[in-house]
Amino acid sequence: MVQLSASTCLLGGLLGLLLLVPVLTTPTPPGLCTALKTLNGSLTHRRRYMKHNFPINYTIRVHYEEVFRLSNISRLKLKVEGLEELVLQRLWFQVNQGVLKKIIRVLPERHPSRPYTAELESRFRDAEGVFVQAHPPEVFQQELPDSIQDLWDRLTEEPDRVPESSWRYASPKYLLDNFRRTMQCLFTDCFASTDAHDDYCAIAHWRKGRKKLLQPES
Repeated sequence: MVQLSASTCLLGGLLGLLLLVPVLTTPTPPGLCTALKTLNGSLTHRRRYMKHNFPINYTIRVHYEEVFRLSNISRLKLKVEGLEELVLQRLWFQVNQGVLKKIIRVLPERHPSRPYTAELESRFRDAEGVFVQAHPPEVFQQELPDSIQDLWDRLTEEPDRVPESSWRYASPKYLLDNFRRTMQCLFTDCFASTDAHDDYCAIAHWRKGRKKLLQPES
């Protein structure tokens, strides 16, 4: 009877662990995909609002880490062994929260791009809310890998304490280009393509899309 009880406890413990682990290996929740697709729809208008409505070569000052590209994702995966996709997704939300705030901050109240950017930020916050609700609280209490935690700390550091060398200047459109590309890379199953060879995390995929846009109409 004692052995049976011990075995039952062991089995219960294992089941408990299994329940806590793999939110990371399950597909993105449908509600989050819906929110991200809505956000993606807004991002398709970024050229008009983030380029045409700004002076030529206009840039804003952002954290070095807020210039978050596909190559950053690849580098982090190589640097941190066993890096979980959920950690990168959390980082993506943290990075782009700051990006949107900085773009809005430079826009006067009557700037033609301000309503668009405010709507973009609202949809981003909606997606972030769904993202948080889709995972158990203990997921967000887990310690981050050291290199990710260091990056996170730099992102949240008070601006007046950030050394000048840690700032970068980038155009609003370039920042939103990265925003969209990294979103589709980290939430790939929400943006499934009919082309089986499409890889949203590959720079070649986005270059291919750009070539299509640049082709003259027949």
